[in-house]
Amino acid sequence: MKLLERYILKIAFSAFAACLIALTGVIWITQALRELDLLTGKGQTFLIFMTVTGLSLPALINVIAPVALFMAVIYTLNKLNGDSELIVMSAGGMAPQRLLRPFTALALFISLIVGMISLYLMPASFQELRLLFTRIRADFVATMAKEGQFISLENGITFHYRERAGDALLGIFMEDQRDKAKPIVYLAERGQTVEQNGQAYLVLEKGSVQRKDPNSKDSSIVAFERYAVDLAAFNQENNEVVYKPRERSTTQLLFPDKSEFIYQAQSGRFRAELHDRFSSWLYPLAMMAIAFAALGEARTTRQGRGLAIAVAIAAVVLLRVLGFAASSAVTRSAAATVAVYAVPLGCIALCLTIIFKGPKVRALNAKLRSALRGLTPSRKAASQGV
Repeated sequence: MKLLERYILKIAFSAFAACLIALTGVIWITQALRELDLLTGKGQTFLIFMTVTGLSLPALINVIAPVALFMAVIYTLNKLNGDSELIVMSAGGMAPQRLLRPFTALALFISLIVGMISLYLMPASFQELRLLFTRIRADFVATMAKEGQFISLENGITFHYRERAGDALLGIFMEDQRDKAKPIVYLAERGQTVEQNGQAYLVLEKGSVQRKDPNSKDSSIVAFERYAVDLAAFNQENNEVVYKPRERSTTQLLFPDKSEFIYQAQSGRFRAELHDRFSSWLYPLAMMAIAFAALGEARTTRQGRGLAIAVAIAAVVLLRVLGFAASSAVTRSAAATVAVYAVPLGCIALCLTIIFKGPKVRALNAKLRSALRGLTPSRKAASQGV
């Protein structure tokens, strides 16, 4: 890569880094504010709070990086044209292929990063985030329970304790209504949370378990001296964490277990998620091509570039809308899979045609207009001579 191309690449990369950091920081702060409940309402540590918000960064970067690249290319081309450098390059005979080279190199690098995030980092972060939230919700005694208050979880668990004595809880009441036909009530004089092998248990002492018989109005009461309740079971289905398609690894999406209930119910979502990951690396290239097609040609200071920038932004919005529409169509029909790749590839092809063929077409049109203008006076002169 020659000195001039390295100069352009340096400007573009600096602008990209600045846009990526700024946009990611702003959106990350808004996401972090939504998770403040971990500190205030659920009593988690600052380390857990930072872990939860940090695990959302791969997904943010995956979405923001192509947009940051688009903004960086727009800024770089506008700066080069505003400083008359683009005009000098064009006057010096610099071909569009050479001017496009540093932007293509940057776009390929970002496409590689986006592809790695989509295929590996993002699903791994979603899995870890799901496990972390499961552990937080499972140990609701430590995270949400407050002295003298009744707390109700979304899955039908109600918990209460009278007071705390050191690490022990006194006067415990817990009702399990996950199965409305078979409610279970736990009463105990004393209890304490214990963690073993990564699992949280509530060990109750001197109490009873009351179960209602669904076939009659009678209830059975069993007294106990010591009873352990697995808290993780209250937030899991069939004692297993069921991962959503976006939380699955790419290998699991390529070779899914077709006997799983979630796959049978959402096979289209599995297919759409897989192809979204494989096509994500094309969008940085497509957005770079849109920006270059709009502003890659040198213009004088009298020729406004605002309209070109507006058209480029509209094209990016249209690209993303078509991409989301294609992804949605894949969930309903496997035949729409080709559209997931056709949208960014078609955009790249159209922009390259405009970049390489546009100047020739405009030059030909200019010659035709000049010829027509030159022909009109000769006709007037001929008519005056006659």
